[in-house]
Amino acid sequence: MKNVIHFSHANGFPASTYRTFFAELGDSYELRHIERVGHDARFPVTRDWPHLVDELIEDIERSYEQPVWLVGHSLGGYLSLMAALRKPQWVRGVVMLDSPVIAGWRSGMLRVSQWTGLDERLSPAAATRNRRTTWASRDEAWRHFHSKPAFARWDERVLSDYVDFGIPQTSAEGTRTLAFDRRVEYLIYRTLPHTLGARLAHGSPVPVGFIAGTHSKEVRQVGLAATQRIAGERFEWIEGSHLYPMERPIETARAVQRLLFSMDNV
Repeated sequence: MKNVIHFSHANGFPASTYRTFFAELGDSYELRHIERVGHDARFPVTRDWPHLVDELIEDIERSYEQPVWLVGHSLGGYLSLMAALRKPQWVRGVVMLDSPVIAGWRSGMLRVSQWTGLDERLSPAAATRNRRTTWASRDEAWRHFHSKPAFARWDERVLSDYVDFGIPQTSAEGTRTLAFDRRVEYLIYRTLPHTLGARLAHGSPVPVGFIAGTHSKEVRQVGLAATQRIAGERFEWIEGSHLYPMERPIETARAVQRLLFSMDNV
């Protein structure tokens, strides 16, 4: 029987966007996920994301009989670690993909910026408020995203899955509509947890691995001191931006396998 990886996606990108990454891991692991975190009314998006953590924990407790590996990208990495802090008995270990822990003076700055609204201008939040939501056809959606520099760096298999699952067809005429509610995406950015670093002051109750993008703006903004303290030797770099799992899905999957293997043999 295969070990289970419960994967959690980045903000704005439904889990099926990562199908190429999943396929590379599929020979060794069973991959499961919540398709769109934050879209269940029972688990609203609020400051520090407690209900999103509840959503993940409920899915884990309902779906499995044994502890599982948690792997997450960006938003998903934070939720995975917070779920492990809350329910370590359900978690074998966590791998965070470019989800640097905000701690120390930076957590204080984040708290103040959220009070003042400055965080909206410093994060992708502002761009999400008026994000385009509809396209006339799959081809139009593909061309729209492929023309953007950030998406042009993606592996084309991943971009194809994003168009198919992140912007599904919603009319007989072929109209495509964004699957991830832009209001939810906006709220997630605006409520980024600023207390996680303090909760990790005495370490993590489960093993943690971390993979950072060499050109990640998020890593540069947050720093890696707190993350490296909890990850220790289970820390790797991958060439790419914050979205390196989309740019290098195969290399990312192999790095995740290495970290899981190291945690499984402690």
